[in-house]
Amino acid sequence: MTWNESTLGDICDAGQGIIKTGPFGSQLHQSDYSDAGTPVVMPKDIVGGRVSESSIARVAEEHVERLSHHQLYPGDIVYGRRGDIGRCALVTPRESGWLCGTGCLRIHLGNGEVSPKFLFYFLNNPSTVDWIYNQAVGATMPNLNTSILRSIPVRYPTRETQERIAAFLSAYDDLIENNTRRIEILEEMARRLYEEWFVHFRFPGHEGVSFKESELGDIPEGWEVRRLEDAVALNPRTKVPKEGEKLFVPMGALSESSMIVGSLERKTGNSGAKFQNGDTLFARITPCLENGKTGFVDFLPEDQPTACGSTEFIVLRSVSLCPEMVYLLARSDRFRDVAIKSMSGATGRQRVRVESLVEFPVVQPDNATLEAFQRFVSPCFKQARTLALKNANLRAQRDLLLPKLVSGEIDVSDIPMPDDREYEAA
Repeated sequence: MTWNESTLGDICDAGQGIIKTGPFGSQLHQSDYSDAGTPVVMPKDIVGGRVSESSIARVAEEHVERLSHHQLYPGDIVYGRRGDIGRCALVTPRESGWLCGTGCLRIHLGNGEVSPKFLFYFLNNPSTVDWIYNQAVGATMPNLNTSILRSIPVRYPTRETQERIAAFLSAYDDLIENNTRRIEILEEMARRLYEEWFVHFRFPGHEGVSFKESELGDIPEGWEVRRLEDAVALNPRTKVPKEGEKLFVPMGALSESSMIVGSLERKTGNSGAKFQNGDTLFARITPCLENGKTGFVDFLPEDQPTACGSTEFIVLRSVSLCPEMVYLLARSDRFRDVAIKSMSGATGRQRVRVESLVEFPVVQPDNATLEAFQRFVSPCFKQARTLALKNANLRAQRDLLLPKLVSGEIDVSDIPMPDDREYEAA
């Protein structure tokens, strides 16, 4: 099969497309942003090839028309201009009408020979990512610009074959996205249950329970309020051997919205935070704390029961609660507000001191209620981990096939479409 060769700039020009920089600071002021309005895609919102809405900024509607030439359309591809410049997102119909923000670059192919989805996967080919980094400008921080994007060499087959390749790889991404949504639902269920039982005290049978006064307001008879230090061990002593390679959790592995801990590393030594299964990892440094970085440790194998991570973690381990309740406590607004207000240090490098959390009041339920709560939420945590492992398997298979498909090394017609059931977690 014959494959064509061109540059991304020539492909865009032929299809009357455009490669454009997002608005500069003089066009989009801080005062233009608001709590509601049209979303603006920033580099931080480019996550896993998609646009994440979890903490997206918005501009008031009166500014949208002025910025309309930065509007996004389905099939557009968005890059960040600095830092992790090999990361890009494909704009879906859901993001149609959103704005390309400051610090981003937008590729709009127009009506040319190349499919936007095929180009997206081509741009995610490791060899293409390496090419982009090699062309980047800037000694300490790699920078991307329209000239570099226009110069990217693109090799592509017929439109029909492009669409077949894109459909095959999209099938993996759709399965991953579906599992990710299920994880989000499980997390939301667990958080709501925690709030109902231990914030509003609407647990099963609460109607027949007497309440008593406490520093947290009225709590059920038989419950008590404890200092955090008495209910949860803070940075407990954990032995991790120095010898050999072991799992290491960097700050980047923690999610801003989910219990799932992402990409792990392997390192020698035993420096950093130390933890075991059932512990919660809580980011203590700005802006990671404010952004919500928190993780639940449930991934360590039997032959490696302890591991290390970033020195910027506070490790929380249940003493009188249960591991799931500790994680959900760490995700609660009340706990996070206290942690954020207690931060100290130089601007931009502020941290939470463990000592400032010791006296934080925690409700201690009776054993029967605690056990009932764990019976409800433990399956949610386990199912979320199962789905995360399944996603890891799907990503590994997709990443193995992607460079071979977009280079023409293998023919997509010879490979069956992925089936989620084939990637059950071990």
